[in-house]
Amino acid sequence: MENIANYVDHTLLTQTATWEEIKQICDDAVAYHTASVCIPPSFVKRAKEYLGDRLPVCTVIGFPNGYNTTAVKVFETKDAVANGADEIDMVINIGMVKERNYSAVREEIAAVKAACDGRILKVIIETCLLTEEEKIEMCRVVTEAGADFIKTSTGFSTAGATFADIELFAKHIGDGVQMKAAGGISSLEDAEKFLSLGASRLGTSRIVKILKANGRTVTGGY
Repeated sequence: MENIANYVDHTLLTQTATWEEIKQICDDAVAYHTASVCIPPSFVKRAKEYLGDRLPVCTVIGFPNGYNTTAVKVFETKDAVANGADEIDMVINIGMVKERNYSAVREEIAAVKAACDGRILKVIIETCLLTEEEKIEMCRVVTEAGADFIKTSTGFSTAGATFADIELFAKHIGDGVQMKAAGGISSLEDAEKFLSLGASRLGTSRIVKILKANGRTVTGGY
């Protein structure tokens, strides 16, 4: 249980976030040895300068709706990388999925992956807006596009991660693709369950808050 924080992308993506709040989650993420801190693109440069090599910085692309053009997503990604981002979480174009234009979705993911220049890419498919068939197809598309992770949710839509979605991902993703559960993870028990089902990252702000509130500390590194 004390190592759950090691799997957390400690997240603050609210529209009202200030630098002082970002700085605080950076401090907490370092103290609790989280996998990364996930923050808005506008804070990446400042956060990277503040953190140095103490913690990976993750940011979001095409967030939260995903309907930016591919060119915009690629530019956002290159800008984030130039500012020091270590990991990228991108939102797919959900309308393309609804049109069954999976080749275009695959090409966009591949273009963003290329712009990551070797950095980790997590692909947010917003599971609450997709049918089971669409989720299965996106497991294939994310795998074929060469992304590192498939991720459930932005946390800004109608629902977040579910155990059923992670179970579905585990059956259909290809070799080398990992899973990130995000959105609505509110307890240590839920976090442990997602990990037991095969998720290797958790996008949440609450786990570290719970550990802090309970006076828990963690040991070990990333």
